[in-house]
Amino acid sequence: MTETANARKIAFASFVRRALDEARATRAWSGTEVSRRTGVSRQTINRWVRGDWASDPEAERVVAFCEGLGLSPATAFAALGWERTTTPRSSPTPPPMDPDVEALLRRLVDPDVSDAEKFHIRETIRYLAYRPTLPVDVRKRGRQAG
Repeated sequence: MTETANARKIAFASFVRRALDEARATRAWSGTEVSRRTGVSRQTINRWVRGDWASDPEAERVVAFCEGLGLSPATAFAALGWERTTTPRSSPTPPPMDPDVEALLRRLVDPDVSDAEKFHIRETIRYLAYRPTLPVDVRKRGRQAG
């Protein structure tokens, strides 16, 4: 492998690692969640992090990874040494975010908020996001009894 190819692999691996770290820290996304939201398999992402690829990553996968994380594909292309730009795929406009959720997200990125408080916010969000939901008929009975 040439020195240039090795440097490109290191630069791209570093880019992917930073993107994953940011997704974990600010959104509390696991590797599985990153894979689900980007459409790029965990195996592929892991190969990118290790720099374990024989040929360049597919541009479409790099774009999907970046767009799923809200990053510019141009940054990834630069790390790969590609002289390409891309037009982002059109995606539906996300629904408006609840003001309370926006406030929590702002607190998670605020440098004046303690790590302990950020940890508590993330743990609470994880609990709420993954707790089982009650069937509709059970919820209705609870309201009628009260």
